[in-house]
Amino acid sequence: MKVKSTAEIEEALAPVAASLGVEIYEVVFKQGKNPSLTVFLDTEKEGGIDLDTCEKFHNAIDPVLDELDPTFGLPYTLNVSSPGIDRPFKKDSDYLRHIGGKVEIKLYAPIKGEKFFEAVLLEYDASAGNVTVEKGGEVIKLNLSQIVKMSEAIDFD
Repeated sequence: MKVKSTAEIEEALAPVAASLGVEIYEVVFKQGKNPSLTVFLDTEKEGGIDLDTCEKFHNAIDPVLDELDPTFGLPYTLNVSSPGIDRPFKKDSDYLRHIGGKVEIKLYAPIKGEKFFEAVLLEYDASAGNVTVEKGGEVIKLNLSQIVKMSEAIDFD
């Protein structure tokens, strides 16, 4: 199935997101027997993304998607969702928002015997493509290419 790029879809939907006070976290198109377009929303507002926000956004983007026609007339299912509490960092804003906070890091290859650990995010350098974290008093610089997933550490107290 030929589809328009997720970047093109995100660009078309961004004004709608802005008008509702949310941002698009990610756009994912899954092909197969039941193709689907999923738009993940995020917000810095207390309480995050709720079901009412997802419904409002879904209804507001219907006419935009009808005009854009991302699948060139073929049917697909549209989903709108929150990326969840353990969402991986994808954009510069994700890293910058969590500087000074505790993060979970999963690596492709172990460093000092560990592929998964928690640390404090000290710095994010987008141009160099790296992060600096502190783990147990030790400062570690990691290239983003070493990281499978970085997300906010969740404490269930």
